[in-house]
Amino acid sequence: MTDILDELKWRGLVAQTTDETALRRALADGPITAYCGFDPTAPSLHFGNLVQLVVMRRLQRAGHRVICLVGGSTGLIGDPRPTSERVLKTKEQTAEWVARIQDQVRPFLDTEGDNPAVFVDNLDWTGGLSALDFLRDVGKHFRVNQMLKKDAIAARLASDEGISYTEFSYQLLQGLDYLELYRQYGCTLQTGGSDQWGNLVAGSDLVHRAEGVSVHLLTTPLLTDSSGEKFGKSAGNAIWLSADMTSPYAFYQYWLNVEDASVVTLLKVFTDRGEEEIADLERQASEEPWRRAAQRTLAADATTLVHGRAATEAVQAASEALFGKGDPHGLDPSTLRDAAAELPGGRVAVGMPLVEALVEVGLADSRNAARRTLGEGGASVNGVKVEDVDAVLSGGDVLAGGVVLLRRGRKNLAAGRVDPPPAG
Repeated sequence: MTDILDELKWRGLVAQTTDETALRRALADGPITAYCGFDPTAPSLHFGNLVQLVVMRRLQRAGHRVICLVGGSTGLIGDPRPTSERVLKTKEQTAEWVARIQDQVRPFLDTEGDNPAVFVDNLDWTGGLSALDFLRDVGKHFRVNQMLKKDAIAARLASDEGISYTEFSYQLLQGLDYLELYRQYGCTLQTGGSDQWGNLVAGSDLVHRAEGVSVHLLTTPLLTDSSGEKFGKSAGNAIWLSADMTSPYAFYQYWLNVEDASVVTLLKVFTDRGEEEIADLERQASEEPWRRAAQRTLAADATTLVHGRAATEAVQAASEALFGKGDPHGLDPSTLRDAAAELPGGRVAVGMPLVEALVEVGLADSRNAARRTLGEGGASVNGVKVEDVDAVLSGGDVLAGGVVLLRRGRKNLAAGRVDPPPAG
């Protein structure tokens, strides 16, 4: 596919555009300048933001100029939610998160060469803007009746809580971003999620009213599983792109456990695999689902995209070792700790009878049950079967990071945690 818009559509990355024919022509005649904005509402981007990052990445690879905007000013206000008012963050915390998110985005884009990505903070053009100038130069172009049609605002107006003028004005701030980037960089395309369509339109309308030109919008669809639930949650927790908020191991496991019905959709979005490769993986998922070849490819590619090849290899080795297909003694300590954190478990100690350890980590209901398991050869320590009912945990059983892997039968695995881990 030579047309970037065709590729984005094939990969399921196009939900809405302002004028597809005009956008296709502009992309073909390009290069054009496109931007995507991220508000620092947390110290890390998350699964949903990753969709926008891959769109920017593909546009840049197609030769177009990309701008990453992290909202130092919009982050101070907050995009209105349908349910309740946001708790405002301090200026210091917002500035810290802006810097952190900019650093997080850089590895996804080319920041050198002839077409480097540009990073901007909208606080640069709003910080010194007076309220009077904002109302005269920006506010005059907005119509309240149109602003009221936005779903989140309509929902809040219908609630008992209502909505503050601060959050109601968010659309104006985001719209100003597009106008400013058009004036500074000639930016003519904004991308975002389909749930942001109202905010995006506010920007394109402002550019048209203020400058008399038409600019483009492109949104991506909401990614949901076969039951209609949004992707990006694991056990009720968000999947973050920062390794200190969602470990690479947990990140890898999330993708590995994707349902068969959705794996092809996610392969198209989050990997660089072509049509033939994805068609073959789709066939394997249909004919040999137990091998989970498509999920393994997706997990490896997505983890490499976000955390790098070395992290992917480390979590793959840990995953193999945990499930009895490798030696856990050589695992990277931090990866092993991350993997153990995803397992049920409890506190154990050097010198503790294995019978007690099995009970402590939840692999046996009682000491008698643990003795029966050991006597029947149904327990193992770090992948090595133990049949001695009087066995105790030794210092040599403690892996890097103070972890002992305990197993009952083939499928029941738990982590014994030694605190503090023995020296050496």
